[in-house]
Amino acid sequence: MNDALAFLVRHGPGFLFAAVFVEQLGLPVPAALVLVAAGALAASSQMNWLAALFASALGALLADLLWFQIGRVRGTRILGFLCRISLEPDSCIHRTADVFSRYGPATILAAKFIPGLSLVMPPLAAISNISLRRFLLFDTLGSSLYAGSYLLLGLVFSHQLLQVLNILSQVGLSALALLLSLLAVYLGFKYLKRQSRLRVPRISVEDVHQKQEAGEPLLIVDLRSPAELNHAPLAIRGALHLQMDQLNSQFGGLPADRDVVLYCACPNEAASARAALLLRKHGFPRARPLAGGLDAWRQRNYPVAPLATALLATQLQAPTASLINTQLQ
Repeated sequence: MNDALAFLVRHGPGFLFAAVFVEQLGLPVPAALVLVAAGALAASSQMNWLAALFASALGALLADLLWFQIGRVRGTRILGFLCRISLEPDSCIHRTADVFSRYGPATILAAKFIPGLSLVMPPLAAISNISLRRFLLFDTLGSSLYAGSYLLLGLVFSHQLLQVLNILSQVGLSALALLLSLLAVYLGFKYLKRQSRLRVPRISVEDVHQKQEAGEPLLIVDLRSPAELNHAPLAIRGALHLQMDQLNSQFGGLPADRDVVLYCACPNEAASARAALLLRKHGFPRARPLAGGLDAWRQRNYPVAPLATALLATQLQAPTASLINTQLQ
């Protein structure tokens, strides 16, 4: 038997609990692979499947509960920290919040299967004012579904899995070196992609404020999700709220003869930088992210105002051009 499987047999559900708990805290532990291996052991009666399910689900639930409580205390600051260490900072908060605003607490059920959602979902749920009781209900179901799916996968394909592990044990260090090389290539690609977005020219909050005071025509676009707006409803004065899918679908309503300033609530202006790159590729060379985003604007005590409720209520239905015309008038 492979040494790794022998270790898993000796330590059983306790090791599963630790592996899943640490992974859900955000450390790079391949808990899914451990769960699949445990399912294969359950197929040969070397591990109790129900005990493995309980231990794994409990580990995920306790880690999520910890992040949920931290989210209640630290709010958006903890989301910013989590996304600074993420390989996809724009998807980390912005897309997660967008999915959460559309599907609500039911998103928790599928969060662990979607890259970028699992880690930030508990603090995001806390910021969205979900009750602890409701969070525990959905997260218990989601954690059980996550652990049970991988355990079942190992149970069904136990024979094939054991064959693969035997082959890997024979290849030894060569297989490990290959896996590490592939991981290094993947991380390098993500790093270069992230750096390319960071190199987009920014516009400072001071410049935007001066242009506003001088009466220069500007189009300021707030890219925050509805969930983020509910938590922090104040926006830069005169800003238009658009979501990324609206920005992607209609470019005809955007004026190309003025500065287009985009801001979000992401670390390093990740989402607004991504949107600015998109606009520049479609013929809007004056599209720039706001350096520091809304936080930098607030730190200077520049004017903010609530986005109009009527405008927000119609954004999902009205075409982009009509919204922009309303904002410019």
